[in-house]
Amino acid sequence: MDRDHEIDATGLKCPLPVLRLRKRLEGVAPGAVVRLLASDPMAAIDVPHFCAEAGHTYLGTEDVPGGAAYLVRKG
Repeated sequence: MDRDHEIDATGLKCPLPVLRLRKRLEGVAPGAVVRLLASDPMAAIDVPHFCAEAGHTYLGTEDVPGGAAYLVRKG
């Protein structure tokens, strides 16, 4: 999937990956897709929960070396 922005939060622990995602989403246009790279296993819970609470669309997860990539469309 195409993405407009990418955040590398590899090596950061909860809640930092989601905080970086939130900050980046504040500065992008509605409909933009942000890819978050994270190695913290809690991101698998935190990212979908954050999206549901903040009105963004969680597009899914893909495995990447060293962690996972989470795709989010700004609401």
